[in-house]
Amino acid sequence: MSFLESAKARYSVRNFEDRTVEPEDMKKILEAANHAPTACNLQPQRIYVVQSEENIAKLNSLCKCIFGAKTVLMFTYNTDEEWKNPLEDGVRSGVEDVSIVATHVMMEAWELGIGSCWVNFFSNSRIEEAFELPANEKLVLLMPMGYPSADAAPIPMHSQYKAIEDTVKFI
Repeated sequence: MSFLESAKARYSVRNFEDRTVEPEDMKKILEAANHAPTACNLQPQRIYVVQSEENIAKLNSLCKCIFGAKTVLMFTYNTDEEWKNPLEDGVRSGVEDVSIVATHVMMEAWELGIGSCWVNFFSNSRIEEAFELPANEKLVLLMPMGYPSADAAPIPMHSQYKAIEDTVKFI
């Protein structure tokens, strides 16, 4: 399948089989993450693979959008390692770098038959505190993932896209 075909087919999975992602699949997913481009290849991202019952329960208590997944990735970045623009104070790459890495993860997972959902509907600070993340790490997103259940399907808005002319301008 071409990248474009895969990108068109992928959707946010919100219903998973009752099992964790297999270790050999997780290894491939994390390898894709490791090869994602980041600013100056500084790789400030940190990925926490959450699979224990205790920590999945903790996430469920802090986020309503885990969707029964038995594997959840927490994506953070190290503020000491992110690229800082020397020409503009306050312009940094951490969120963008993590977003690129997370996209690589979603697409590799999909290639392996593993669904995922990008989630931002939670209190970042509460999860950072609950998992005792280092003070120099900032949580960007959670990604519940797993093998889609037999009744998993895209939500209706999945295939509703604006016209390219509405989002792209040639100047």
